[in-house]
Amino acid sequence: MELKELTNMNCDRRVVDRNPVLAVVVPTFNERQNVSVLVRRLHRILRGVRWEVIFVDDDSPDGTGDEISRLAASDERIRLIRRIGRRGLSSACIEGMLATFAPYIAVMDADLQHDESILPTMLDRLRLEALDLVVGTRNANGGSMGAFSSARVLMSRLGQRISQSIMRSELSDPMSGFFLLKRSFFLEVVHGLHGGGFKILLDIVSTSVRPIRMAEVGYCFRARKFGSSKLDFSIAFEYFSMIMNKLSNGLIPTRFVTFSIVGTLGLLVHFSMLGLMFQVMHFDFVVSQGAATASAMICNFFINDLITFRDRRLHGIQKLIGLVVFCLGCTVGGFVNVCFASLLFRSGVLWYIAAFGGTIVSASWNYSISDLFAWRMPQPRAVNRVAVYGESLSLR
Repeated sequence: MELKELTNMNCDRRVVDRNPVLAVVVPTFNERQNVSVLVRRLHRILRGVRWEVIFVDDDSPDGTGDEISRLAASDERIRLIRRIGRRGLSSACIEGMLATFAPYIAVMDADLQHDESILPTMLDRLRLEALDLVVGTRNANGGSMGAFSSARVLMSRLGQRISQSIMRSELSDPMSGFFLLKRSFFLEVVHGLHGGGFKILLDIVSTSVRPIRMAEVGYCFRARKFGSSKLDFSIAFEYFSMIMNKLSNGLIPTRFVTFSIVGTLGLLVHFSMLGLMFQVMHFDFVVSQGAATASAMICNFFINDLITFRDRRLHGIQKLIGLVVFCLGCTVGGFVNVCFASLLFRSGVLWYIAAFGGTIVSASWNYSISDLFAWRMPQPRAVNRVAVYGESLSLR
């Protein structure tokens, strides 16, 4: 029924303007039940506006990409970028924004929690007030967090407080994923974007080197009806890593921050296992230390696979190979740690500074080995392309 309704609204495909004024970029992952509803709502609310919607799907296993292709077959306003072998909300948004020539670009979620009815108001303000950016906010007049739990509200507020440390502009809802901006402004900042994590708005605002002309429009955050939230523990790691990357002016790679946090957790595993085997079970110290070291490395590998390198997550035999490479690399890293720290200590450096120096060097070594070998980037296939409905964009 939904497809019939959409087809009726587009019975003459020739009327679709090939030069849209507004592009709506929607990243998707397992949102099959929501995309047709969103398209129908965009048709209703954007009457009189030349627009297109670009779905960027991370190869959803629930068939979201197939559903979008089905809708696009009868509507030239709908485009699909299907990404194979990689994931990430911010990077999906960036690719979608780069795939359009529309002078104005909106970004919103596919889960129907963002109120699309404020899009015309956002577009009018952007054009009439000569702004760079208009943000849909839950915290201004007319805005509401909806049915969020008190814990979720508290987490959102905490994230907003932390965000202020890297922002040069006043924004009541820097955690918002619903905004509209000029394409020319996006192109100003795109080369400096972090591109990881899930808060693309914060990335854009903190990257701009000049004051941003922006405004906010309030909306009520809706409850999700279909699908499940993508917010999990790893998202918090990615968010903190981006904050550290921005505070260091890009000197500290975001993955390295997450990798280091995971390494700290590994120390807890190490000493817990060491205490259990040596103090409680009375094993020989060397045996206990060896088992503790192995336990920490294995634990670190699986947490890094889950969080640090989630977009390159290993499967099957590749996971076993990655584990072996990671453990060998960390073994060499431990040897480098001892050698470098000893060199510093013999040179007259205070013992704790020498120890810290050794730790930094070994952490850098371990990260490099992990990034280059254990979780190396996917190799190009015979045809490595981003599929777009009706066209294709080469990655090479």
